[in-house]
Amino acid sequence: MTPIDQIIDDFAYLDDWEDRYRYVIELGKALPDLPEEHRTAENKVRGCASQVWLVTHAGDGPDPALTFEGDSDAHIVKGLVAIVLSAYSGKTASEVAKLDALELFGKLGLIEHLSTQRANGLRSMVDRIRGEAQARLGG
Repeated sequence: MTPIDQIIDDFAYLDDWEDRYRYVIELGKALPDLPEEHRTAENKVRGCASQVWLVTHAGDGPDPALTFEGDSDAHIVKGLVAIVLSAYSGKTASEVAKLDALELFGKLGLIEHLSTQRANGLRSMVDRIRGEAQARLGG
């Protein structure tokens, strides 16, 4: 089972929004801290109310595998970062470019519980990751 499949599975057992909220925070706490040298203006995701940093690592070839590191200064946002990274990390650039994690957040029932600012920040993260994938594909 992939990390994102595990998260989806875990969400299925959590009926109440408060439990889901706590689970998202736990996911954020489990996310490895981003080294200080990666907390740069270049890695900062624009459009997020909280501070969010995102680092992309790409393998070789015309459709490289991509892995991502990320962090935030806000607990709930760090949990959202963890979910986004688990959805995208390890996939090829072409898979990343096609995958819209916002649909996943809708299925998890998270989108309707996010403030407008957080939803916009989430969209900015997804757009940034998909843009990185497009760049690796030469487009």
